[in-house]
Amino acid sequence: MMIYRRVLRYLQPYWHKLAASMFCSVMFSLASGMSIYLTIPLLETLFFKPSGATTAPAVVPTSVSPAASILPDWLAGLKDRMAQMFQELVFRDNPADSLLNICIIVVAAFFLRNIFGYLQSNLMIAVEQGLIRDLRNELYRHIHALPLAYFTNERTGNLISRIMNDVPVINTGISATFQTLIREPLLIIVYLIITLMISWKLTLIAFIVFPLALLVITGIGRRVHKESGFVQERIADLTSVLHETISGVKVVKAFGMEDFENRKFAREGQGYLDTILRVTRIRNLASPSTEFLSAAAGAVIIWYGGMQVLQEGSLKASEFLGFLFAMFQLMPPIKELSGVNNRIQEATAAGKRVFEILDTEPGITDPQVPVPLREFSSSIDFHNVEFHYVEGDPVLADVSVTIRKGEVVAIVGPSGAGKSTLVDLVPRFYDPTSGSITIDGVDLRNLELKTLRNLIGIVTQETILFNDTVRNNIAYGLDNCSMDRVVEAAKAANAHNFISEMPDGYESRIGERGVKISGGERQRLALARAILKNPPILILDEATSALDTESEILVQEAIERLMAGRTSIVIAHRLSTVQHADRIVVIEGGRIVESGKHADLVKKRGGLYKKLFDMQFRI
Repeated sequence: MMIYRRVLRYLQPYWHKLAASMFCSVMFSLASGMSIYLTIPLLETLFFKPSGATTAPAVVPTSVSPAASILPDWLAGLKDRMAQMFQELVFRDNPADSLLNICIIVVAAFFLRNIFGYLQSNLMIAVEQGLIRDLRNELYRHIHALPLAYFTNERTGNLISRIMNDVPVINTGISATFQTLIREPLLIIVYLIITLMISWKLTLIAFIVFPLALLVITGIGRRVHKESGFVQERIADLTSVLHETISGVKVVKAFGMEDFENRKFAREGQGYLDTILRVTRIRNLASPSTEFLSAAAGAVIIWYGGMQVLQEGSLKASEFLGFLFAMFQLMPPIKELSGVNNRIQEATAAGKRVFEILDTEPGITDPQVPVPLREFSSSIDFHNVEFHYVEGDPVLADVSVTIRKGEVVAIVGPSGAGKSTLVDLVPRFYDPTSGSITIDGVDLRNLELKTLRNLIGIVTQETILFNDTVRNNIAYGLDNCSMDRVVEAAKAANAHNFISEMPDGYESRIGERGVKISGGERQRLALARAILKNPPILILDEATSALDTESEILVQEAIERLMAGRTSIVIAHRLSTVQHADRIVVIEGGRIVESGKHADLVKKRGGLYKKLFDMQFRI
């Protein structure tokens, strides 16, 4: 229940709508009770009034009857006074006038019932959908605050499933609490009062079955809570397979794996089907169990009440029929309540999965009192930096290097040497396990993340573009960027010509991840985006390694323009692209093993850089 109480805290901004909804529920219940109670005088007027009588039938006697004998004196007196007022309002000497009054009140009662029901439903929808929006927004914001390390251990489909599937399940629990658990009990109370006013003995008999029903429902609820977690996990598995297959559709088709993926998706779908059917079977036990027990009680009530009318004469036929109408109206809210525990258990299971994300602490956070840094003016320094993803398996060890402002530094080395990890520490995608990194003498951990990352532009081999227009991809995150600045950045990135040839120019949509354009074109758009940001520090991670010769030439020209006047850190496997760097840092096994200019390193016999250079150029 701790999780469910935590969910309820999200309702605080909507307390006024909740209060209005509860008021409407009260009025709905009272109007519903009135519409049922009016059946007694209606039946009395139509069928049970003695012929030739000129006085109004006494629907409820003014003296305390056996039916009301269990009521306190003050409550019995209040009941009698209300009955007298009702009798004077409704009944006339002429039965036709009485019938007209009853019909008018019945219409008014049903009108109010439906008006308040309509308002209550709309108010609750506003609350429920607002909660879904707020919870999804908080999840989305929190996910953006989590470090890259979190996403390496989580499946994308699983995260999507929790945001899109689990949050609405939580909403069903809110609906159960503030709609079903308020309106239905109110209806039960109103109808119960009516039945008690007519015959407390019949009412007592009717509710003998409730403890048994409650035991059955509670047992089913525990099973539903356990199984609901499995349902959400199955949905996450299904979403993950779907996401991975669509994202990698080119590989699937290239390897002819359509049938393989179809079978995998079918297996996950069958697993979900089996789980949902199992949960549904358990959940559906509550309704027929409650209905059967209610039917059994109804048979006993009809027999006992009928005997009171036929033999004892302690109950009027109109009152007995009114009692039955009220009792049968009790069944729907009781039946509805029988599923509330199941829905709350399902919501709790979904909430547990959602709060697992929200409770994950961001490993990379802003300092409480960040050091202001408006511009980059001196150097980036690595001081004995060590880093590992897994304890005991270092990726970087004792790395110390200085990158001065305006310098182009190339990072080279064999695959797995730690090159990308090294540059990922600069924008604080990760923090060093030990040691420190400073900019202008300030430890990165003492800077606000936004301030730090505003100084840095990143272009990687895997270009990330969005399913939007060319213009919006270049001006990503810049709301008031002029078209002239966008075009200028595109020209500097050698992208203007191919953009102009597209059907809608800069307003052309490029598809998810830029699938509608070539790899070289995607890379040039990414460079244009970096040029427009105009950062003083530039990180290029294998920016040309996946391009053909023509595209590489165009991209390399754009890179040279981008690097002009900037501090650049370049990772490259193609050593031809870094020969003119101011300094080349060679990494092997997470350690810096060489450093210098190309001309000096290539002369160093037995050196790793010379070995890599000779392998590429076959010297």
